[in-house]
Amino acid sequence: MNLQALEKSLYDLVTETSTNLPKDVRRAIKKAKESENAGTRAAMSLDTISNNIAMAEDNVSPICQDTGLPTFKIYTPVGVNQLEIKAAIKKAIIDTSADAKLRPNAVDSLTGENSGNNIGEGLPVMKFEQWENDYITIKLILKGGGCENKNIQYSLPTELEGLGRAGRDLDGIRKCILHSVYQAQGQGCSAGFIGVGIGGDRSSGYDLAKEQLFRHVEDTNPNPELAQLEDYVVKTSNTFGIGTMGFGGEATLLGCKIGVMHRIPASFYVSVAYNCWAYRRMAIDINPETGEIIKWHYQDGEKITFKDEQVAATTEETSTDVVELTAPITEEQIRALKVGDVVSITGRMFTGRDAIHHHLMSHDAPVDLNGQVIYHCGPVMAKDAEGNWTVKAAGPTTSIREEPYQGDIMKKFGIRAVIGKGGMGPKTLKALGEHGGVYLNAIGGAAQYYADCIKGVDGVDLMEFGIPEAMWHLNVEGFTAVVTMDSHGNSLHADVDKSSLDKLSKHAERVF
Repeated sequence: MNLQALEKSLYDLVTETSTNLPKDVRRAIKKAKESENAGTRAAMSLDTISNNIAMAEDNVSPICQDTGLPTFKIYTPVGVNQLEIKAAIKKAIIDTSADAKLRPNAVDSLTGENSGNNIGEGLPVMKFEQWENDYITIKLILKGGGCENKNIQYSLPTELEGLGRAGRDLDGIRKCILHSVYQAQGQGCSAGFIGVGIGGDRSSGYDLAKEQLFRHVEDTNPNPELAQLEDYVVKTSNTFGIGTMGFGGEATLLGCKIGVMHRIPASFYVSVAYNCWAYRRMAIDINPETGEIIKWHYQDGEKITFKDEQVAATTEETSTDVVELTAPITEEQIRALKVGDVVSITGRMFTGRDAIHHHLMSHDAPVDLNGQVIYHCGPVMAKDAEGNWTVKAAGPTTSIREEPYQGDIMKKFGIRAVIGKGGMGPKTLKALGEHGGVYLNAIGGAAQYYADCIKGVDGVDLMEFGIPEAMWHLNVEGFTAVVTMDSHGNSLHADVDKSSLDKLSKHAERVF
């Protein structure tokens, strides 16, 4: 095999997966847009998502800043050297990471050190299988941490909130899958997709669930019972009112794919792999002699470009009432905000994720944070020809991970606003009222849309934590987000959680 050609094929696969959403996913998002009522928060979110998809393709930059742990499934004819393929995959991952197509996400689990190139123990994930075809197929999925953290596994029988007893039968499986959608809320960047694995053991069940995410959105399950269940789950989930980003709305789930395997009598697992709207998976067929691509998968049917929608979204935004804020922000300005307000921030903001929050609990801040904005974001960064940092992708990360720290840090340093996605819990909500703070929900996955709002990088601190976890000083203009938790004790996330649980409970009676 021509190894140089193989490395280029794999480089192209990684780049395409990270930057260009497949046709079937684009069609599902368009369908979701058509189901939403104009002028709602959900409609605004889907406009932003559509804009972001177009920008990522045009810029050849990551759709979402969280490019996950690259996971490859490789099918090879008998006699193909799998060691050469492994080496070529690692080379492609190193090169695409250096070219800012992937964010460096490989962290040593014991030391916390980031390898800087997405290579580490067990990474990237590679699963090989031999087959009788005379060509190689390589599939890749990039699944970020926000949706990965909403994966869930059930052991039947079990008791489920809102649904009661789920037994060891098809109806028990139905209840588990519905509950998996409810528990994700907006934290997994809904509207999402789910792969479900029935049976197996704990590890093979999750593998089967993730394997389902490689199916086409529009395919039909060959098992009639599972085909019926897949259709039921999507239709029912879209009555929960969770909606895009958990803002409420008509589109909560865009696809459900279910696989089944045998199990042992003592164990009955239902494993669910949740995937965000930024459903980044691609596959290629490769000539085993030349190493060149002979076919791209997921390219059948109409391609939605979202170009017209991009113009429409820009026009609609200019006519919406927006509260303009310039950092540093006063307590008076914050207490004037209420849930549902749309704000536009200009000035300075600072990124801060898990490592930063843990650090600030016991250390002084490297900068004055009084009146400032913390952005839950791990950006994709690159250096330009002059050696200056530039932001290639900068969407929000899931905020709930910072719940143990956030309220204390806001009061300790005088932070007035926090931007993230998916909302936060009661401890943070209480602190917002006591201190005079606000939580702003940005659109998860919209990494190009928000990168465009960042006009410069003014500095960086705590780089020892790695690029995603460092504190970046960002100069922003027109950075738009929605108030979803205010200083008056109101939380849109708590309200949607309660209302969706009520709607979930209506499906407790046997259906299958």
